[in-house]
Amino acid sequence: MGAQWKQKGREESSLKRGQLFGKLVKEIVVAVKAKGPDPELNARLYAAVEAAKKQSVPRDTIERAIKKGSGQTGETINYELVTYEGFTPHKVPVIVECLTDNRNRTAPEIRVLFKEGQMGAMGSVAWMFNHVGLVDAHHADTKQDLETVAIEAGAQNVEPLGEGDEIPVGHLGARFYCDRADLDTVSKFLAKAGWKVTAAEMSYVAKNRVEVPAAQRAEVETFLSDMDGHDDVHRLYTALK
Repeated sequence: MGAQWKQKGREESSLKRGQLFGKLVKEIVVAVKAKGPDPELNARLYAAVEAAKKQSVPRDTIERAIKKGSGQTGETINYELVTYEGFTPHKVPVIVECLTDNRNRTAPEIRVLFKEGQMGAMGSVAWMFNHVGLVDAHHADTKQDLETVAIEAGAQNVEPLGEGDEIPVGHLGARFYCDRADLDTVSKFLAKAGWKVTAAEMSYVAKNRVEVPAAQRAEVETFLSDMDGHDDVHRLYTALK
């Protein structure tokens, strides 16, 4: 399960470590610019820093990214969020979010990657997804009732996370869905309630999943892998089942 497609082995050898570090650092910078440099007051930054630590990004690199995002280094940082929509091979809807400092560079490169599928106009695919706030978290108390926690946190829906979602052994993992405007509130509530927040982001969740025959699935996954490997691609969302 999951609202976001993740390349198999993305955090391993299939993606150069330097490229992975670059994407993690970019997320930290953008998170700081959005909500400030204090992880305790900025759920997105907290999750970004935790993700960077998990991938062994050096502490000084993380600190430098926070300073860069808050303007302490004197550098001009202008990342723009640009969204592209379309279909993978075999007609699986996909939304591509890019963080770029040069739209004129990114657009033609993404267009080339879409050649194996079909690039669409704005809105051509988005209607097939719900645009929501998403919080992934885990807790050491496995006896908690997720529905009750979701209600108390202000989330609209919740689903358990399990194998493959990198939940610590003996912990209860969950994915909480909420209105985009409530993302920060839900994240802060969970953190105060003892949950370890590992992701706090805006997300696209497919309304209906598309099942692709095994013989065609490899082609779809190769397309997604190539797209995900682009330096400016921040997140991919797909209806692939």
